Amino acid sequence: MENVCMNDASEPAFGMLFNSEQDAYDYYNSYGRAMGFSVRRHFVNKSKKDNTTITSRGFVCSKAGCRLSDKRDINIVNPRAETRTNCEARMNIYLVDEGKYKCRDFVREHNHELHTTSTVHMMRSQRNMLDIHRYEIDLADDSGIRPRSTVELMGRHAGGIENLSYMTQDVRNYLRTKRQRALTYGEAGSLMKYFVTQTRNNPSFTYSFQLDSEEQITNIFWADPKMIIDYTQFGDVVSFNTTFRTNKECRPFGLFARFNHHRGCTVFRAALLYDETVESFKWLFEVFAEAHGGKKPITIFTDQYKAMARALKEMWPQTWHGLCTWHLMQNGITHLGHMMKDGSHFLTNLKKCIYEYDVEDEFETAWFNLLDEYDVKNNEWLQRIYGLKSQWARCYMKNTFTIGIRSTQLSESLNSDLKDYLKSTLDVVQFFKHFERVLNQKRGNELKAEFDARNKMPRLANSMSIVQKQVGELYTPVIFQLFQEEYNWMTVCTIISRTDGNPYIYFRVGIYEADCEYKVCCNPLQGIVACSCMKFETDGILCCHCLKVLDVLDIKRIPEYYILKRWTRGATNMVVNDSRGKEVEQDVNLDCTQRYRRICHELIQIAAEASNTVEGYELVKDTANELRLKLGDIRNPVDCLDMPILTDFTNDIYDGLRLKHKEKSKRGGRRLKSWVEKQGKGKKKSGGPSNSQRLQTQQPTTAPNPTHMMDNTDPSYMSFMDSISHISSQASAVHQLLDEDYI
Repeated sequence: MENVCMNDASEPAFGMLFNSEQDAYDYYNSYGRAMGFSVRRHFVNKSKKDNTTITSRGFVCSKAGCRLSDKRDINIVNPRAETRTNCEARMNIYLVDEGKYKCRDFVREHNHELHTTSTVHMMRSQRNMLDIHRYEIDLADDSGIRPRSTVELMGRHAGGIENLSYMTQDVRNYLRTKRQRALTYGEAGSLMKYFVTQTRNNPSFTYSFQLDSEEQITNIFWADPKMIIDYTQFGDVVSFNTTFRTNKECRPFGLFARFNHHRGCTVFRAALLYDETVESFKWLFEVFAEAHGGKKPITIFTDQYKAMARALKEMWPQTWHGLCTWHLMQNGITHLGHMMKDGSHFLTNLKKCIYEYDVEDEFETAWFNLLDEYDVKNNEWLQRIYGLKSQWARCYMKNTFTIGIRSTQLSESLNSDLKDYLKSTLDVVQFFKHFERVLNQKRGNELKAEFDARNKMPRLANSMSIVQKQVGELYTPVIFQLFQEEYNWMTVCTIISRTDGNPYIYFRVGIYEADCEYKVCCNPLQGIVACSCMKFETDGILCCHCLKVLDVLDIKRIPEYYILKRWTRGATNMVVNDSRGKEVEQDVNLDCTQRYRRICHELIQIAAEASNTVEGYELVKDTANELRLKLGDIRNPVDCLDMPILTDFTNDIYDGLRLKHKEKSKRGGRRLKSWVEKQGKGKKKSGGPSNSQRLQTQQPTTAPNPTHMMDNTDPSYMSFMDSISHISSQASAVHQLLDEDYI
């Protein structure tokens, strides 16, 4: 009998020939699809000569055989449904001359109901995931698309889900298997492999991790080249918090972030901590400064955590430490929420003490009036925060450069974005993958702001104003809007008095129909101006009072000293060196990347046009094959003299190094909510322990050893980076936060 086409769905017959065992399976599987049953391979016999050549093979209906009895069945309350019916349908083949196979047995009849045409795509033997499918699924997963949405999207491309060769569960199984393979070296080994790969791609990538006395990794700290560049340019004011908990051990995720010149979120550094002890924070602040050649921020904002405050005082004594006012208010609601019910104005008056008063005497008067009015003089929490008033009260922050911020809410916003992508079930490797996505999303927002700044020119409130034209060309659009608000306020400023001196001229400036007065001194010859409101010293932008004085003195342009580069369009035009003195490049293969972007655009247009016709498709397909062969003959690797030579990643040494694990915390990955936040939801509180009852006493843990500190900038450590052991995880003691750890 002649050979048959494997796509032929006609009924198999005795003596039918097949070119290979796979062709026989495909033929019987196609027949099964047409009839409505799933097939599977059964017995196999191989040649005794080489033990690889198949001499005979059986194919059966998937319902062949029956489930064997299990002694554990008596303990099963809800047993699985039966899927086997002892069906006799089958096709057997055996090897003949010239490596072909002949059908020698075929049974047509089934003893069960067959599937309909609309459901045959769900049968197990009809579900097959090709390499192109895996590639598309990987792209969708990297983009944050859920498996169900991935299948729906690809089903639309294929003209319907029934035309796909896989189902949603197949996608989930593939992704789970992929994650398991990614952890071949264990969590710690895979983490080190990730760092080594990033360093190989760009030598400016830096990281450090801390080991405890048992050689377990406790704290992890890293930064990519873009973070290093951003910190050099905009790292004067930083916020840091660890309110977000990530991965299955609920490790505190520390994030250093702040504003760029577009007042957008910029990440400077990130860390995964084992706990929130003084030792962990001291290590973190130490390696942070070392990674930037000892440069420390002018100002840092954190939440009200005692261990963090102690570490900052010891490690960065010259950095001004401000407390996040948002966290301060939340703690106030937690401690004094009972006083904010029934129309009480306690919260409003407390906010005034935090945000409104510019003069210290006014603040002191308002604070003690608050204590007297609500009879809270003996409240311990109010006494504690009053002792820290220089870190949160507006009147005590006038001499501090804060770029106009008072909280870590920008980092909280980033944490909110992380919650959209991250789950508590993620392992460390998955966390890094998804964190990169969030980071790229924020950097995409920065590119959009940069595009808008070049594409749109700001509208001037006064088109004839020389000052507005000057700053409109220099400031980014967002900063120009802030400046223009001050310029508009200048029109209602009045000069109360003027005292001429040598070389300074002193002014008293007021606001029309407002009971306020500001002192401004100016040296016109040297271009110096200063105001008692201290807006330039805190925000980096001249206030309306200074602008009024400059206008009165007929100074038409703002002195260059009062235009900070960090707010200008050219803030990023500078060369940044790392801690080793080498220039940091965000993309070491920039030329290659640019060529890829240009040619990719051209090829997409060609593919779109070629797909419209069969002739065009065949032409492009043939041409692509020719180009692929020609490109294979071209060898022009990009050499980087500064790239460290890293050997293949192996596991020959440092056996026993592992990631220190924590038992899963009951509170999960979210911040504890205050009473007011819970009331705002409008839902009934279910019975059970309160938040404070959930918090347990901290268990003793092995203190990290500060002497065991490794990073990829240490030459003696490079050999270790090339070899890492297979890791076995071991659970450690629970660490949970105490109420008294917060101010």
